[in-house]
Amino acid sequence: MRRNSSITVLSAGHACVDVYQGAVASLVPFFVAERAYSYAAVSGLVLAASLLSSVVQPVFGVLTDRWAMPWLLPVSTLLAGLGIALSGASGSYPVTLVCVAVSGIGVAAYHPEAARVARLAARGSHGAMGWFALGGNVGFAVAPLLVAAVVAAGGLRWTPLLVLPALTGAALCLPALRALRRRHPAGARTAATAGRDDTASFVRLSLAVVCRSVVHTGLSTFLALYTTERMNGSTAAGTAALFVLYAGGAVGSVLGGALAGRWGRVTVARWSYLIAAGSVAGLVLVPGPALYLFAALTSAGLYVPFSLQVTLGQDYLPSRTGTASGITLGPTVSVGGLASPVIGAVADATSLRTALAALVLMPVLSWLLFRTLREPATPPK
Repeated sequence: MRRNSSITVLSAGHACVDVYQGAVASLVPFFVAERAYSYAAVSGLVLAASLLSSVVQPVFGVLTDRWAMPWLLPVSTLLAGLGIALSGASGSYPVTLVCVAVSGIGVAAYHPEAARVARLAARGSHGAMGWFALGGNVGFAVAPLLVAAVVAAGGLRWTPLLVLPALTGAALCLPALRALRRRHPAGARTAATAGRDDTASFVRLSLAVVCRSVVHTGLSTFLALYTTERMNGSTAAGTAALFVLYAGGAVGSVLGGALAGRWGRVTVARWSYLIAAGSVAGLVLVPGPALYLFAALTSAGLYVPFSLQVTLGQDYLPSRTGTASGITLGPTVSVGGLASPVIGAVADATSLRTALAALVLMPVLSWLLFRTLREPATPPK
């Protein structure tokens, strides 16, 4: 299987997994409507999907530096799907928490190994990694449509149907893994990249990723509800806004790889975060349908740096690429979830608009951190 074919298959599998990251936020309005959960309660669901990921994902990153574990791709995909599929089957809030936590573990186990395998298949290409990241964004974008189609038709009791993307994703992993095994019979281990680790730069990069994750997860959790409030109670308007948020990320991921090839990853990320800061302000403050435009710009601004941050982390820690992948991808799905209950509590105490307005600070902090970074001396070819 050629490089482009392998990346295409891995990207499609990535989409199937990240459906379940998007599904948690997409289910929030239905939990509010059907079970009368408060903002704090639905924030707890996002936290449940994210808390274990904050520990598990870096651990799996460390493990992939020592041993190749390609079997994790299909297994973790199935785990992510089963958790979400069972989340609506019980009316018990604790059971629902456990189910979304199990899904979060599956997502966390998938990403470090998937990033390692994708880097191997991409052979260091920024563009190829951008296409791999695109798969995740497509999964996010499809999630609200898929959840709306299933749950709006039959209620939360129909969530078991949401296991279908996981079954598809697990099957898609197999041909790409077989091709890599033929090229790398010794377990497809990634050869150590020459160069010294730059731990200080990696820490600053990781902090920038944390700030990004707070604003992205906050918007993913509450944008549908906020739009519903703004658009006179239309659930469809909220679903459309969430779709725009995720779809803009798909454009941003591909654009990031192309722009980085011309101006460098650090420079492109800096400008992207400035754009994201202004777009979040517009999303919260500008009235009317312009909300959708600002949602798209916010998403593009947050996702242009996404795959660039993964490869930057791998280049700052060339001797520990699995660890780098686990940490730079881990906060993306976990630390933002840890902040969601705080956002929900502020929204309950004041208003959702006030709580979301504070998110403007997060991309500004990411921009400031990127101003301290430089392009690694030996970026991948």
